Amino acid sequence: MSTTTGPEVFGQTRGMGELIDVADKETVLAPFGTELAALGRERPEIVALTADMGRYSDILPFRDEHPDRFFNVGMAEQNLVATAAGLAKVGKIAYCTTYSVFVTRRAYDFVAIACAHSMANVKIFAGMPGLMNGYGATHQATEDLNMMRGIADLTIIDPCDAVELRQVTRAVADIPGTVYVRLLRGKVPVELPDDYEFIPGVAAPLRSGDGSVGIVSTGYMTGRALDAARAASEQGIEASVLHVPTIKPFDTAGVLEFAGRHDRLVVAENHKRTGGLATLVTEAMFDAGLLRPMVRVGLDDGFFECGSQEYLEATYGVDLPRIVRAVVDGV
Repeated sequence: MSTTTGPEVFGQTRGMGELIDVADKETVLAPFGTELAALGRERPEIVALTADMGRYSDILPFRDEHPDRFFNVGMAEQNLVATAAGLAKVGKIAYCTTYSVFVTRRAYDFVAIACAHSMANVKIFAGMPGLMNGYGATHQATEDLNMMRGIADLTIIDPCDAVELRQVTRAVADIPGTVYVRLLRGKVPVELPDDYEFIPGVAAPLRSGDGSVGIVSTGYMTGRALDAARAASEQGIEASVLHVPTIKPFDTAGVLEFAGRHDRLVVAENHKRTGGLATLVTEAMFDAGLLRPMVRVGLDDGFFECGSQEYLEATYGVDLPRIVRAVVDGV
């Protein structure tokens, strides 16, 4: 169900990390912030923080409903994470938001030591992950999964859509320790069915094909994977889709079972092709002695220019036509 509200409330500015190609899809406005505000009514121990990014992280619904439990630390990401860790030590569940690129590059040590090392109840919702920002390399967290995978005792989640993001917002409150979530904001599309259930650490088969090709995807690229599978079906190729919402802990068994049932694989992610989902799939298959041809749809190693998301995705080969080509032609 598509909903609207004024920009003074949720800060919905086109081009600031909203997904594209959703004109013909059902959308939900600010599913993270509205769900967190509702959860806050049930869980008085929840607090919310931001590093001056409330407008662009959809957390303002929580601020408006629970102003005494909301903290803006200013443009200081290290302080954001350290403050969240301190609140967790006195019994709070601290949800904090900023851009993905800032929390990973500027506050990495604080996430590792102040949070994960102490199993602190800090839930980081990191906005504009991957190539979702048009401001260039300074704002594009195209290597965040690779970086965060290296932190022990850290859960990493990459939700697909509004349905899953709402569930993740609730689920992380009960996941022990620190959680890193790649946040979808703005008008977030609905890609998953109403009966979908997010289970931490478990990959979800979403579409069954004929065994010729299987798509393994994560984050909003799963929506693209489903679209690509439907497009391939019109060309006589029935592709399966496996959604991997939890990057860490990784569902090795689920991925291997899926891979073993297909002649070849396509892995699609909003991340560099090294260090993220494709690397995890490759590692799992290598360790198991399972060999399958694989096309990795992701970003090259490099820095990326400024531009609209449509332009960036087409230029750097992570748009829908690229996934369709990988599925249909195997290249």
